[in-house]
Amino acid sequence: MAATKWSMDPMHSEVQFKVKHLVISTVTGSFKKFEGEISAENEDFSNADVTFSLDVDSIDTNQEQRDGHLKSPEFFDAAQFPTISFKSTSLTKDGDDYKLTGDLTIKDKTNPVTLDVEFGGTATDFYGNTKAGFEVTGKISRKQFGLTWEGVTEAGAIVVGDEIKLIINAQFAKQA
Repeated sequence: MAATKWSMDPMHSEVQFKVKHLVISTVTGSFKKFEGEISAENEDFSNADVTFSLDVDSIDTNQEQRDGHLKSPEFFDAAQFPTISFKSTSLTKDGDDYKLTGDLTIKDKTNPVTLDVEFGGTATDFYGNTKAGFEVTGKISRKQFGLTWEGVTEAGAIVVGDEIKLIINAQFAKQA
């Protein structure tokens, strides 16, 4: 059986992250440009291949100065490493949902990550296109990926936490 291709619909998807700031509050950011594809031989998406990439330069934390700092060599170094990428190694059923495992590459560091995937189901839109919805969540350590900048306030508080929470709401369109 030939694999069915599904392409991410950027109009109906979002990629967000959350990180602790000064340990007491959370900053939420997003990436505005990204693409992804699923190649599935099974209708339930089990064992599907998932690839995903995002444009580092599209980072948005609702604060221009902070976005500039995040794009700089102290963090993502968008000029030298313009893309963050993910390639799955497995997508396995976990009850009604899935565990997505794969290799995440940020800058020049690649590490395995496992993410939780909640399957929203499939539906047909007004134009007859078949869509599938997923919410992908997980946590990564920014330091594992070489994002090691350590700001400390005069009082000794850590400016940016190590743990990054990922929240990706993705809608995919079935390709003919």
